[in-house]
Amino acid sequence: MSFRLPHRHRWSNLLATMSEELSAAATAAAAAAASAATTSTSTVVTKTSSKSLWPNVLRWIPTSTDHIIASEKRLLSIVKTPYKQENVNIGSGPPGSKVRWFRSTSDDARFINTVTFDSKEDSPTLVMIHGYGASQGFFFRNFDALSKHFRVIAIDQLGWGGSSRPDFTCKSTEVHAMILWHAHLLKYVHSIPMCYWNICMRKTLLWKILTCGATYNAETEAWFIDSFEAWRRSKNLSNFVLLGHSFGGYVAAKYALKHPEHIKHLILVGSAGFTSEEDSKSERIVRFAATWKGAVIKHLWESNFTPQKLIRGFGPFGPNMVRKYTTARFGAYSTGQVLTAEESGLLTDYVYHTLAAKASGELCLKYIFAFGAFARVPLLKSASEWKVPTTFIYGHDDWMSYEGAQEARKYMKVPCEIIRVPQGGHFAFIDNPAGFHDAVLYGCRGFLPREQDSDSLPEGLISA
Repeated sequence: MSFRLPHRHRWSNLLATMSEELSAAATAAAAAAASAATTSTSTVVTKTSSKSLWPNVLRWIPTSTDHIIASEKRLLSIVKTPYKQENVNIGSGPPGSKVRWFRSTSDDARFINTVTFDSKEDSPTLVMIHGYGASQGFFFRNFDALSKHFRVIAIDQLGWGGSSRPDFTCKSTEVHAMILWHAHLLKYVHSIPMCYWNICMRKTLLWKILTCGATYNAETEAWFIDSFEAWRRSKNLSNFVLLGHSFGGYVAAKYALKHPEHIKHLILVGSAGFTSEEDSKSERIVRFAATWKGAVIKHLWESNFTPQKLIRGFGPFGPNMVRKYTTARFGAYSTGQVLTAEESGLLTDYVYHTLAAKASGELCLKYIFAFGAFARVPLLKSASEWKVPTTFIYGHDDWMSYEGAQEARKYMKVPCEIIRVPQGGHFAFIDNPAGFHDAVLYGCRGFLPREQDSDSLPEGLISA
């Protein structure tokens, strides 16, 4: 395939058109910011949609914010329960990108994409947080069933899905490297002659170690925890059930540790972050890390090379890569109920647009987790500080081990139970939605309307 480059004057016209479009976008952004300042933060944000003037031949990555929201609506068209979609204003945050794309300009207000489903009056509120590489639409198989018992609210975390995507500027791993370097030096403090190492230098070194340790990982976690708290305040929520999947489980647990007064019950689904690399007993991961392939992947991990970057790198061929993944993961390799052709097509389209969009929240990966998805600061170390009753849910074939939750339970001083869902993997809520719903309802049986045999573990579920 070949195409002829435009003539020089056509390039001039093209650049002028692009300049006009960027200028119009800047004007619209300024007007939106001024409007947001005079309205409530929980008001639905109305966005004007205009057809892009950028030629398709120059669009290497065929996606945009409008594509994300449109694909979300198509996926949620499967859901029968009526819902409301809104962009909740959580105020301005850290300076954003200089590129006016995905509402990421400096000092712009940030928004959390939120869907709220109709429910019975006085139903308890259930807030659902997605995992890494996902967005709230991944729960499309669960909204109908859970809305019969809860007021269900699902969000895209800051930097994911249809939410704002500011530049990710956290540098927690570099801080961690500084701690290790100082700790290494400290080993040799007493072997250095005092003429070269005076008391003042020792105190300076110790202060650096202590201050670095205090800030370790806090910057990256605050990105998600503080933005969620800003969203909660905007929605004026309290006394709700908080459910997080995988990385979303890590965020939910950290939030519950910091703000337990707002949480009625915590549900962690295939939660990441309970064990560190040193605590892991997985021989399979240890053996793989010792191979050349493992070494390469570990290097890519520490270089923050995310799967999303690969999708973007393939440009217009990216959608086909995502299609192969979704049809394999939720089809041929599914441990439970495979997706229908309609579900697979809609989910593939949705996943592509959420993955190919501007890199933001995804860049947290190496800062919070070491290679193998082991937490740099494991939740196990905070288990004794738990203040919220917790239900752990794992798929029977979940690659995220439930043994970390079992270990954490030994130190918890609040009610805690671990449930395994049959015919379910890491995405148990997609693989076996009925079993997943039973596990959620069983975990919340203490404050939901009582049903016959509600105290008995539903058939098929396994207590670990």
